[in-house]
Amino acid sequence: MESESIKKLYYSISEVSQITGVKKHILRTWEMEFPELHPSKNRAGNRTYRLSDIKTIYQIKRLLYHEKYTLEGARQKLLALRKSSDKESMSTLDDLKVADVLSEVKHEIREMLTILRNESADTEHSPSAE
Repeated sequence: MESESIKKLYYSISEVSQITGVKKHILRTWEMEFPELHPSKNRAGNRTYRLSDIKTIYQIKRLLYHEKYTLEGARQKLLALRKSSDKESMSTLDDLKVADVLSEVKHEIREMLTILRNESADTEHSPSAE
């Protein structure tokens, strides 16, 4: 069922928020911060996102949340990606969603490793019963 919704030409802000995991107010803010993100509006004034807009959102999300760029840094990096021939290699929305989930999983695993290392170090420094 999810695959069918991906084949649409236009998506509402609610759909894009659900697909990308980015809250609607953040999406609106990113429109002002990133010139590359410019969803059109329908006659009623509602935002209509295309697949290219969703790809841009995933790029912004990766730069800000996973690679820890500042807004200005992410803006410059996105511009550089647009200018270079080495654009985002993943072309489908499914690929971008998988990459986003993998990035989040990697981050969580790193956090768990840090916790385990700290617990291990605490155990090593505590007096052992011999």
